[in-house]
Amino acid sequence: MANYDMIAQQIGGPLWLFVIIVVWTMVWKLLALWKAARNKDVAWFVVMGILNTIGILPILYIYIFSKWTKKKPMKEIKVVKKKTPKKKSSKKKK
Repeated sequence: MANYDMIAQQIGGPLWLFVIIVVWTMVWKLLALWKAARNKDVAWFVVMGILNTIGILPILYIYIFSKWTKKKPMKEIKVVKKKTPKKKSSKKKK
């Protein structure tokens, strides 16, 4: 228990509050990084990966900035059926 008291003194507050803040930050950061990767927003991915803003920047990205990116419509996939050549019958006509 002495180690936890020492850590709490070093961070300047109760240890449980520090743990809650870390978990809060990591959840929002991981969600935002996942969304940035899906949207192929490399700049946002790098910035959010480097900066620690207690979840503020990831929350802003998820709810505001990710909606600003232009969504490109998916190209329609055309199904092309290959024509099979007709087989000649092996029977000869008389």
